[in-house]
Amino acid sequence: MTVLAFSSDYKRIATEEAWASRQMLEIYRRELASGSITDPGFRSLWGYYLGSTERASTLAARIVEADEGRIAAMDEAGVDVMILSTTTPGTQVLRREVAVPLTIEINDELRDVVNQHPDRFEALTAIAPQDPTAAAEEIRRGHDELGFKGVILNSHVQGQYLDAKRYDPIFEAAEALDTPIYLHPNTPIPRMAEPFIEAGLDGAVYGFSVETGLHLLRLITAGVFDRYPTLKIVVGHLGEALPFWMWRLDFMHGAAVRSQRYEALKPLRSPVSDYLRQNIYYTTSGMAWHPAIEFVREVVGIDHLMFSWDYPYQWAPEEVATYDSLPWPLEHKRAFFQGNAERVFHLGP
Repeated sequence: MTVLAFSSDYKRIATEEAWASRQMLEIYRRELASGSITDPGFRSLWGYYLGSTERASTLAARIVEADEGRIAAMDEAGVDVMILSTTTPGTQVLRREVAVPLTIEINDELRDVVNQHPDRFEALTAIAPQDPTAAAEEIRRGHDELGFKGVILNSHVQGQYLDAKRYDPIFEAAEALDTPIYLHPNTPIPRMAEPFIEAGLDGAVYGFSVETGLHLLRLITAGVFDRYPTLKIVVGHLGEALPFWMWRLDFMHGAAVRSQRYEALKPLRSPVSDYLRQNIYYTTSGMAWHPAIEFVREVVGIDHLMFSWDYPYQWAPEEVATYDSLPWPLEHKRAFFQGNAERVFHLGP
């Protein structure tokens, strides 16, 4: 293995790095075989990654491993710390009576993983939003007992978005603890999946971004951040294109509210773009492209932008070199790679 030469002026903390328990993947296999989960996006995603192609087999092996192999990949690329999170869709695709206890077991296992390499790994708390009260309690347990640094929300819950007020206990708990929620993509909900799947566009190529951007925008327009004004949401892939849409979102949302055209759209305390700049933090997972990164830095500010590597789905040592070569002053690179993650996720002593 060749270890590339990287700057030592900052740590590289990778913030969207996937992990899965073997038990959860075995349950996925059984559910796929029985046909009891009918979500076409789940069947498309995990029907492939639990298949027999070389890419699928490599992913399935790497995603459950968090020891020498993962650390070797980190060392090769100059990544110092990974924040591990249970991969999409986590337990959110399962029945509530299965999902709630399984989520507790998964978090306990992930705690043991982190404890084996505490200088290299941190973790986010998985939840089962099917039971919002239990999910809120698991957020508190993850924060207070397990030492986890945030919450992983793998987007929609069996076709339901969390802008409905029944899910408010989740946001209430996260805000009270000042622990961020990482809104990770899922495949498009069953009602919208078919045109994506038939074109082969349901996953990371495009469907993930559409689905997650929609979820985040629904949280904003439903007033979640008016109810929980200090809530922090982290979103990958440079914001699933929403920073690019800021001006138009403000213009069209304001027009729609004034027209009273939609029962769901009520006045907000601030323009949509204010929430995108104040409550949302952006990571670069899967977007190692200078022009896009520069744009997001310009419109949201360096304090809301963080490095991520998207291991093991999309990762390569040369991608880290791409981020290292951003033409920024050292203070911006240090914030991007290290300081922002330490502040938002409360890392360190």
